[in-house]
Amino acid sequence: MKVTKKKRPAKLEGVLLLIRKNAEEGNYTSTLHSGERQGERKITILEALSILRNGYREESKDEFKTEYSAWNYAMRGKTIDARELRVVVSFDAEGMLIITAIELGVGNGKKNR
Repeated sequence: MKVTKKKRPAKLEGVLLLIRKNAEEGNYTSTLHSGERQGERKITILEALSILRNGYREESKDEFKTEYSAWNYAMRGKTIDARELRVVVSFDAEGMLIITAIELGVGNGKKNR
């Protein structure tokens, strides 16, 4: 019996504008994971939203999640106090989901750029 792999869907067209629009209009849901990680990492929702509205796409960090059959999209930018953050979002039938937020260059051996 031949097993056929399910083809992964293409990334969303115009995802940068979609992310910015949803962040600007408040059309998002923070996942439980995101809330927990933001609390642990001392990243506020306002900082995360600022990255989504003003940051840049970090396509090399996009990741397809087979368990959800969905793409996670990475945004990167700096807060007003110059902390470098990555915010990861996804989309489902309900809209945009904030998956997680990470401060870069803290305890991971990488320097901020």
